Amino acid sequence: MMNSVPFESGGRAARYALALLLTVNLLNYVDRQALYAVFPLIKADLKLSDTGLGFLGSAFMLCYMLAAPVFGRLGDRTNRARLAAGGLAVWSLATILSGTATSYRSLLAARTLVGVGEASFGTVSPGLLSDYYPRERRGRILSLFYLAIPVGSALGYILGGQLGQAFGWQKAFMLVGLPGFFLALPLYLLSDPSQSARQTKILPPEQFLPELKRFWHNRSYLHATLSMAAMTFALGGLAQWAPSFLHRSFDLEVARGNTIFGMITVVSGIIGTLAGGWLGDFFQRRSAAGYLSVSAAGFLIGAPLMILALTTSSLTICLTAIFAAELFLFLNTGPLNTVLINVVAPGRRAMGFAINIFTIHALGDAISPAIIGALSDAWGLRAALLITPLAVVAAAIFAVRGRRFMAADQLNAESRLSHFR
Repeated sequence: MMNSVPFESGGRAARYALALLLTVNLLNYVDRQALYAVFPLIKADLKLSDTGLGFLGSAFMLCYMLAAPVFGRLGDRTNRARLAAGGLAVWSLATILSGTATSYRSLLAARTLVGVGEASFGTVSPGLLSDYYPRERRGRILSLFYLAIPVGSALGYILGGQLGQAFGWQKAFMLVGLPGFFLALPLYLLSDPSQSARQTKILPPEQFLPELKRFWHNRSYLHATLSMAAMTFALGGLAQWAPSFLHRSFDLEVARGNTIFGMITVVSGIIGTLAGGWLGDFFQRRSAAGYLSVSAAGFLIGAPLMILALTTSSLTICLTAIFAAELFLFLNTGPLNTVLINVVAPGRRAMGFAINIFTIHALGDAISPAIIGALSDAWGLRAALLITPLAVVAAAIFAVRGRRFMAADQLNAESRLSHFR
C-alpha cells in the first residue's frame, strides 16, 4: 500500500506544518470575526439598517459556501499548500480593502472576497495537515488545528473592538489583515506530502454530479456531515442570540453579556476541543467507530445542559450550564473532522471538505439565526432557542447511525488511495 505520510511521524516537518497551519487558521477566524466587533461603528458611519449590516455577514458566508466546491476540485489535483497560500493572500488583501471602503457597496464587495479566499484555505488545509500524521494521531492533531475556532474568534472580537475603538473601523481592518502577507510565502513553500499520490484526471463538468453521488453513498461521510450540520445549526444560532438572551432574561448589559459569553466560549472551546481529540484517538484504537462514539456522547450530554441553561431562572446556573454544554459540544470538533479524513480517499479529501463546508453552513449557521429570530417574534426568545438542543439531539442520532459504517468505509478509503471508484 502506498504510504501517504512520507515524513517521520511527529518529526520536525510535521510539527512545523502544524504550527504554520494553526497560525494561519487563527488569522482566518480573526479576520472573519473582526467584522462583527466593529458592527456598531460601521452602522453609525455608513448609516446602515440592521438588515444591511447583517447582510455583510451573510454575503461572506454565501460566497464561502459557493466557492468551496470549486477549490475542492482544484485541491484534489494541485499543490494544496500553494492553493492555501493563494487563499491567504486573497483574504488578507480583501480584509485590508475592507479598511479602504468608503461605501456600503465597496465594503460588501471586499467582505465577499474574504469569503472566497477563506474557502480556498478551508477546503485543503485539514487534508494537507492530516497527511503529515498517521491515522491514529489525527484526532489530537486536528483538535489542535481547530483550536483556532474559539481562540481566533475571541481574538477577532477583542482586536477588532479595541483597534476599532482606538483608530476607527477602517484602520482596524487594515491592521488585522496585514499579518497574513507575512505568512503567505512560508505557506506557499510548505511541502505537500501526498501531491504525487493525488494526481488525478480532471473530471469534465458532466461527471461532477456522479462524483457527488459517490460521496452520498459514503455513509460514514454522510452521517458525519449531517451531524456537523446539526451542530453548526445549534452553535450558530446560540452565537448570535445568546448575548441577547442574557440581556432579556437576566437584565445583563449588552456589552457585559457579550464579554461573558465570549469568555465562556473561549475557555470551554479550548478544553472541549483538546479533550475531544485525545478521547477520540483513545477510543478509536479500541473501535473503528471510536470518533463517532465520542461525538454522540458529547451531543447527548450537551443537549440536556442546553435545556437547563435556557429554562433556569438563576443566572449562575444558566452560565454554568452554558459552559458545560459548550464544552461537550466542542468535544466533537476533532473527532468529526477526523472521520471525514479517514473515510475519504486522499485524492478526494479536498472535495470532501468542500462539500462538507457547503452543507454544514447551508443547513446550519446560514439559516439558524434567522429561524430563531422569526420564532422569537412569535414565541419569545427563550422558547425559540429551545430548538437548538433539538438540533443537538439530531446531531447525536446521525453520529450513532454512522457508527456501523465506519469500519468498511475506512478500509475502502485506504484501499483506494487516490482511485475514487
